[in-house]
Amino acid sequence: MRLRVEFTTEPFDLDEAPAHAVVAREVVQGADLDAVDVGPFGNTAEGGAEEVLAAVGTLLRESLAAGATRVSLQVNVVDAAGAGEGAAGEGDR
Repeated sequence: MRLRVEFTTEPFDLDEAPAHAVVAREVVQGADLDAVDVGPFGNTAEGGAEEVLAAVGTLLRESLAAGATRVSLQVNVVDAAGAGEGAAGEGDR
């Protein structure tokens, strides 16, 4: 099974990336994930279920320890081609 995680950390700082945001970015970039996309207002990464779940655990622990006061995340199941979004039955989750 493949998973996609989307996440943000807070509080925001538009002038400089806060330590918790840097840590979160380093966690996903250093994990065994693919399709990693990091940005100032949201981040996504995809990979195998075990790899994504391990990265999410590390991301939560390390970003909270680095000063995050909130971590918002969403995890979706996607197929191997990443076409899981919008599939029939998605509203039933």
